[in-house]
Amino acid sequence: MQRMGFKTAILDADITGPSIPKAFGVNKTPEAEGDYLYPDETKTGIKIMSVNLLLDDETTPVLWRGPIIAGTVKQFYSDIIWGDVDYMFIDCPPGTGDVPLTIFQSIPIDGVVVVTTPQDLVSVIVGKAVHMADSMNIPVIGMIENMSYFECPDCGNKHYIFGKSRLEEVMKELYIGNAIRLPINPKLADLMDQGNVEDMNANADLQEMADLISSYDPDKL
Repeated sequence: MQRMGFKTAILDADITGPSIPKAFGVNKTPEAEGDYLYPDETKTGIKIMSVNLLLDDETTPVLWRGPIIAGTVKQFYSDIIWGDVDYMFIDCPPGTGDVPLTIFQSIPIDGVVVVTTPQDLVSVIVGKAVHMADSMNIPVIGMIENMSYFECPDCGNKHYIFGKSRLEEVMKELYIGNAIRLPINPKLADLMDQGNVEDMNANADLQEMADLISSYDPDKL
């Protein structure tokens, strides 16, 4: 979305497993103005806030109970000087726990993009999240099946390491109209480990989802 010219932000709501700063190579302590904080920015200008930016050591565990975690997520939205943002992505932990419930109830969400993997067990968890969104009248914009397959660089064949994809079947079960598949990509994993995820090559499927999000209008539902 940032490459498309939109002012983009990421709120890392996975409080106990924050990975966004590492993937983007951001590690500076946020600047403060009174009781408020400014988000950090990546090299391309994406604004980021994550609990890992507030810790002295990124490996320090966050040993908080649900209510404190939920309160922190709300503060990351209300007590951060986000400025002018076109799209804010909120990275949630899996499932239907305190964090997604807090976000759905406390933050004006236009829609949800569900990320899954091919295993049946994951599909069950995703189904719970989709039904939770439906019950709270939050639209599901689309679904991404991550690590869907591995394409051999030598022969070009696709190998379904986590089992054959059931994406179309899951879409029908959950009444989701738009979905893409993303392959296992060791180069992308390396970029994330190096903090250079923004250097990833353009992916046609990912661009398709970005186009869908940019054209999405919740007022027309």
